[in-house]
Amino acid sequence: MSSENLPQTPEQQGRKPRVAVVFGGRSSEHAISVVTAGAVLRSIDRSKYEVLPIGITTDGRWALTADEPARMAIADRKLPSVEELADSEEGAVVLSVDPANREVVYTEPGAVPKALGEVDVVFPMLHGPYGEDGTLQGLLELSGIPYVGSGVLASAVGQDKEYMKRVFTSFGLPVGPYVTIRPREWEADRDAAKGRILDFAGEHGWPLFIKPARAGSSIGITKVDDVSGLDAAIREAQRHDPKIIVEALLRGREIECGVLEFEDGPRASVPAEIPPVSSHDFYDFEAKYIDSASGIVPAPLTPEQTAEVQRLAVEAFDAASCEGLVRADFFLTEDGTFVINEINTMPGFTPISMYPRMWQESGVEYPELVDRLIQAALNRSTGLR
Repeated sequence: MSSENLPQTPEQQGRKPRVAVVFGGRSSEHAISVVTAGAVLRSIDRSKYEVLPIGITTDGRWALTADEPARMAIADRKLPSVEELADSEEGAVVLSVDPANREVVYTEPGAVPKALGEVDVVFPMLHGPYGEDGTLQGLLELSGIPYVGSGVLASAVGQDKEYMKRVFTSFGLPVGPYVTIRPREWEADRDAAKGRILDFAGEHGWPLFIKPARAGSSIGITKVDDVSGLDAAIREAQRHDPKIIVEALLRGREIECGVLEFEDGPRASVPAEIPPVSSHDFYDFEAKYIDSASGIVPAPLTPEQTAEVQRLAVEAFDAASCEGLVRADFFLTEDGTFVINEINTMPGFTPISMYPRMWQESGVEYPELVDRLIQAALNRSTGLR
């Protein structure tokens, strides 16, 4: 594509950069995405950017939504949704896949399509499949629109717990014991698949954690203490993903660390610790989002332990070819070894979420964090890089 066909910059057009905040989506993390987007919308500097909120409904429709962050919070234990925020039950936002045209169009049945202006950068606040897993990132690459966060490969790796662990292992990063049950294996011979899980339990002991392989926010995870709970746990995980991963219990402390890309490369935040939650069996969805269980920031670690977990977090960021931001989750085992559990390429991002809290403690306040991510995306091209 010749330079004369490239979209003009906002400065060339005499306007502020327009940020499309895209949220919601088809995954089971829909509501948490809405909550996260509300926090970002509250914090974007409106004197510096124009903002276009776009919600994706649970059935995949891109909807124009009200710019009303107050309606996007959890209230009285009730989770918000894009359907409640959409301006219309039928109207749809259409993104061009022509890199020379970043115009966004709004259509309604029986009405003339309405141009909403060009989008300069997308802030994708989606969690889980159909958004955080490289699918949306691929669409934005085709459209030639810069976006916040990791690209297609890193997003896909970060979403799939099996391949994430395989990548980390290939780079020499420590991971815990696990076994994966793929859909084809389960459908071909369920008894044999369950036998593999029981063999795994025989080697590593109970309890086990049965998880959807490609979900987040602790959704669909069950802690299983013995064989009697296995069938129900598998069914629950498969409600969210036909591929499941089974992990052994790692005894120790849960430590998290944020990574943020600066001009000179990725840096790690001070780490945080997730203490045991007495009212929950583990740090599950309700503990995180409904009962607002809180972490300790900074984590009470020795200077040597802090330096080690920061080093490992940046190595995990680089191993998966991440960009922009990552939250890396670890176990500090009883023998003093850090084991990486997973990374999140689009972590929870409300002001009380662990990722922003760790960076606040590291000297980067929430509005600056949002601005830094938008600026990094504006300065990064799409395509191979």
